[in-house]
Amino acid sequence: MERWEVINAVQRMQDYISENINSTVTLGDLARAAGYSQWHSARIFKELTGKSPFEYLRALRLSKAAIQLRDNRTKIVDVAFDFVFDSHEGFTRAFNRQFGMSPKRYSENPGPIQLFMPHRIRDYYLTLQKGENKMSEKKSTNTVFVQVVERPARKLIMKRGLKASHYFEYCEEVGCDVWGVLSSIREAMYEPAGMWLPGRLIKPGTSRYIQGVEVPGDYAGEVPEGFEIIDLEPCKMMVFQGEPYEDENFGEAIEELWDVIKKYNPQLYGFQWAEEAAPAFQLEPQGYRGYIEARPVRQLNEGI
Repeated sequence: MERWEVINAVQRMQDYISENINSTVTLGDLARAAGYSQWHSARIFKELTGKSPFEYLRALRLSKAAIQLRDNRTKIVDVAFDFVFDSHEGFTRAFNRQFGMSPKRYSENPGPIQLFMPHRIRDYYLTLQKGENKMSEKKSTNTVFVQVVERPARKLIMKRGLKASHYFEYCEEVGCDVWGVLSSIREAMYEPAGMWLPGRLIKPGTSRYIQGVEVPGDYAGEVPEGFEIIDLEPCKMMVFQGEPYEDENFGEAIEELWDVIKKYNPQLYGFQWAEEAAPAFQLEPQGYRGYIEARPVRQLNEGI
């Protein structure tokens, strides 16, 4: 129980930072959110996140500022003040240290950079716990929305793992920073995703599970170091979307949707699974929209 009290305290500090990202945040504020002394709050925060509260806050502010510079015609000085930097000069120095370039240079040519995209610490430990315990009996069946969408010819910027078959194995092999780089790619057609590659796209000695983002077929921008880019053919994807859920219940939401997909017969609706046509993908679990996963399909009258 004591361990979960610490995890929940750090989660409250994460939530406070997220809710007050454009305001002044003091260690006293975070300590009050955590319910511990300032010293103890700072210690447990760094223990669980790997960063001190203010290292975390600064990295998050700079990443959100970078997204604003990438997507909007905004004055650098306005962005600096939006994210509580005292001056244009201070913001420029911090941005340069974080990303290796000035905010002016980045706003003029926003290539891929390593954004800081922290995960909720409570979700992480809940997932670890679920790996140790059996799920309880389901008391009800939630509604799942299913639709088929067309994906055009496109490219995939991705980073391979070694043997990973799911997210946590991938993070152990590659690290958890890939998402931040993928999220910084302005030309992305859709949001970044975890993906399971078809056999024909798996290189010897690399993993089936990868993380990537799809970009237009004529993409000529930068490919981040350590990543690669491949072509994807047009395809149809059957998208499954579960009901909204409380964030702490994301493990159950994923397993429930997997159970639906496992039992689903696409032939009843004129389709068949087409595993080699394209990568299957999962979007980042976000409770407000329900868990979303997609598998490639082919219309029955299209042939094999």
